[in-house]
Amino acid sequence: MHFLYAYKRDGVRKLVATFGSEQQLLAYVRWATLSSTGERSGKFEQGSALASYQSWEASPTPLDASDPEEVVHNPTPSML
Repeated sequence: MHFLYAYKRDGVRKLVATFGSEQQLLAYVRWATLSSTGERSGKFEQGSALASYQSWEASPTPLDASDPEEVVHNPTPSML
């Protein structure tokens, strides 16, 4: 499983989605990014797991004690 974390300006990290593969995660981030403002940061599609966040981070292992069962797994644009 791959974990997608998002950050707000205050630097607080939050688990926002999980994916079955790194390729799925990266494809989703490409779709959700409306405009890039730097590496792994930008404006994101409303309704996406990254909406209202400023940047993201991916990891093949959990970065905190967040419960992956509480976030969407393999979100897709059709889920909007």
